[in-house]
Amino acid sequence: MTASKTVPERAKRDDAAARSKWTDKAVYAAGAVVWRIVEGKLRILLIHRTKYRDVTLPKGKVDPGEMLAETAVREVHEETGISVRLGVPVGVSRYHLPSNKQKVVHYWAAEATDDAIRASTFVPNREIAAIEWVSVKKARSRLSYPVDQEILDFFANLVEDGVLRTFPIVALRHGKALARSEWDGADAARPLTERGRRQAKSIVGPLRAFGVRKIITSDAVRCIETIEPLAWALGRKPVITDQIGQEAWESGTADLRSVVGRRVRAGKPAVLCSHSPVLPALLSEIVLATATVHGSYVGSASDLEPAAFSVVHLSTSNPGSGIIAIETHVPKD
Repeated sequence: MTASKTVPERAKRDDAAARSKWTDKAVYAAGAVVWRIVEGKLRILLIHRTKYRDVTLPKGKVDPGEMLAETAVREVHEETGISVRLGVPVGVSRYHLPSNKQKVVHYWAAEATDDAIRASTFVPNREIAAIEWVSVKKARSRLSYPVDQEILDFFANLVEDGVLRTFPIVALRHGKALARSEWDGADAARPLTERGRRQAKSIVGPLRAFGVRKIITSDAVRCIETIEPLAWALGRKPVITDQIGQEAWESGTADLRSVVGRRVRAGKPAVLCSHSPVLPALLSEIVLATATVHGSYVGSASDLEPAAFSVVHLSTSNPGSGIIAIETHVPKD
């Protein structure tokens, strides 16, 4: 995001594959443009594949039950030995396979930290012959396929804009809850259904893919139950508050602005779990806190199905410069 403080096209892009029905007409995959800074210079990770004798970006097909974000992180680790968290989305490539099916590959920028590189156990194998770190210019000339070069060009635009290093604030709607007509107690005590509990488990991997560490949730039972699997997986205690709860919002006593403001100032990955009626106001507060121009993308990002979430990417160095990108993910269940 630059001084214009308007949301670019990339910020308006929903994860189309996640929103649509998965069919046998396409093969879905995910990967990343993995980057690091070496002696003050940007370097991009390329992989040399043994079987195909080509040079490409790390990527792979979605496993059953996976969402795209967790596929990207898993494939990067499997092919390079490097653990990453996802940053800004950098495009989607589409091409036809010999079977005549279309392959759709979603990519994110992903920084490789020094610790992650030191922990890598990569050795040449039957799938990957070698990996190398090169400049963007060299990467563009070495990549074997035009679709990869297009992804790299989009990535290079982020570099030129100075918004490569980011952190996410995730707006999450709680999982499927028991209907009010089937519940005799207080609305805030309504629990998740069995489907809702499955959804809560299914989003742990994707949320971890974005590096989420801080968990803030409405005090409603359905929200608390939604984030419990994530909290357990991270070994972290969630912050439970009525400030982003539906009852407080309806009564005018909620304080979304304070909650959002703290998260923007902290500059660290966080998830905010709330309710469908509250989400538009929650996203609007992120827009205001980052001096971003309000637009229709806010409505799209807040119109979430149960257990779906929108990832708002902000600049780590200057979060007040505006929203860099927004993407929406929907669980398959």
